[in-house]
Amino acid sequence: MRSKNMSSFIVMDIVREAKKFDDCIHFEIGQPDIPPSKRVKDALKKAIEEDRFSYTESFGLFSLREKIAGHYSRRYGIVIDPSRVVLTPGTSGAFLVAYGLSGVKRLGLSDPCYPCYKNFAHFLQIEPVFMPISREDSFELQVERIKQYSFDALQISSPSNPIGNIYSKKNFQEIIEYCSKKGIVFISDELYHGLDFEKFAHSALEFDDEAFVINGFSKFYCMPGNRLGWIIVPKKFIPEAEKIAQNLFISAPTISQYGALEAFDEEFLKGVKEEFKRRRDYLFYELSKIFKVDAKSEGAFYLWVNVSDFCSDSFLFAKELLQNIHIASTPGVDFGKNETHKYIRFAFTRDIDHMKIGIERLKNYLK
Repeated sequence: MRSKNMSSFIVMDIVREAKKFDDCIHFEIGQPDIPPSKRVKDALKKAIEEDRFSYTESFGLFSLREKIAGHYSRRYGIVIDPSRVVLTPGTSGAFLVAYGLSGVKRLGLSDPCYPCYKNFAHFLQIEPVFMPISREDSFELQVERIKQYSFDALQISSPSNPIGNIYSKKNFQEIIEYCSKKGIVFISDELYHGLDFEKFAHSALEFDDEAFVINGFSKFYCMPGNRLGWIIVPKKFIPEAEKIAQNLFISAPTISQYGALEAFDEEFLKGVKEEFKRRRDYLFYELSKIFKVDAKSEGAFYLWVNVSDFCSDSFLFAKELLQNIHIASTPGVDFGKNETHKYIRFAFTRDIDHMKIGIERLKNYLK
């Protein structure tokens, strides 16, 4: 079976277990607790009232694709033809489009990285090729490291899950230019763009118009349950992308698309970014008193925390924290094999008052 190598997420087991405890403190879930803007909610209501329940065209509403193209002009100063924008059911649909279009056989990934990448690769009979990253290299792949491996596509996320690091502009550009020179397909997961706190997260399209770029409305736009992502494909792939979209999912959710027409609400989004930065600052400061935090999250909403002073197996340690003090977190082993047994991912997706309770429990328990 194509799925024989696919792994389930440990975090989902923790989510189920955490539901047993009414007083559980949640650091495990990678979704914002902030609802979308009033403009989005009003647009969703209006779409329902107007009975917008039919399919859209496979690539999605052209008006929304135009808005996404406009977003790239404002944020990155680049011109994108809206016909290259494909709306998908979450970014999961976008990954399938990218992997299917590119004809990849071996996919280069960092270790650690988001586990869906390798699972989609296994499902499509693509071999994932893992390259270790660590604190010593700022959790960034480098061209010299990449040269040691063989693959025909490379995927990078910046800001990343689980670490929250953002690739430097220089290094990001060098990697993309190397891939272009060698004929390696470059796939950029930019889902956490907008949630970049001090360091600007650059788009791969600034450096290579042939890159596949993936983003969506789940994180920064606070619409995880609306299941709406997008992928920007190179112009030459538009006809094939349409075939894949038609056969895989027909179209992205219609109601969600109408809501997303109002998602680029700059005033609201500024507040979202500021709130998550406040949470990041609080949690980094407090956890650094207890554990070794190898990277101060530059974006996204995660901290990659080294707990090896307290355990030799972070999976067992996470289970212990859940059972004994009702703190839910995500063991590092969900994200790879490169020393991930030393790490736990803490998400700052709940408000500071909620996190404060968890910090006090941790301090008292670990005394």
